[in-house]
Amino acid sequence: MSDAAHIPDEAETRARWGAFEWSAENVEQVKTIFARYPKGREHSAIMPLLDLAQRQVGAETNTQGWLPVPVIEYCAKAVGMPYIRALEVVSFYTMYNMAPVGRYHVQVCGTTPCMLRGSDDVLDACYKKGLKKGQTTPDGLFTLTEVECLGACVNAPMVQINDDNYEDLTFETTTAILEALARGETPKPGPQVDRFLAAPMGGPTVLKEFTS
Repeated sequence: MSDAAHIPDEAETRARWGAFEWSAENVEQVKTIFARYPKGREHSAIMPLLDLAQRQVGAETNTQGWLPVPVIEYCAKAVGMPYIRALEVVSFYTMYNMAPVGRYHVQVCGTTPCMLRGSDDVLDACYKKGLKKGQTTPDGLFTLTEVECLGACVNAPMVQINDDNYEDLTFETTTAILEALARGETPKPGPQVDRFLAAPMGGPTVLKEFTS
């Protein structure tokens, strides 16, 4: 695909990440993760370990993080899993990045509910700010990806940027969010209109006595 992110050369990747190890802080996090699973079920820890590893790579590169092949191998070995099975997990879930991304990974939902509610306007706002699908901006700030449903259909259109969802978007609010991030600010996540989470616009219309 022309808009797929570029995966670096493996020799280059191994030279940079072949000696990957958990940071001192994450060593303790790994112990906490393994404690959640009974003996013999260590494979179940692969998803949180991959997430932790991606965050560590992100902290070391001042980006949202990604999973180089040696890092995936490292996580697979930690749980006693063949590399190919760990790779299957990484390649299935869009929460894992298989190629380097910018400081902010802008994942725009383009599935039907968001498309009907204006995801094309969200993408257009991204394009107007210089973002291109599958690419990172020259300043290293933004990587743009179009993804499938992110589970916030009632608040469509929406975008996930790193760990935050921004919902009920328009061209203008998307532009404002990108500009705020570029200034080093943290925009308010969630709905960008007057509603609480996924509540009706303007507030509840029934069972008002049960709301606070």
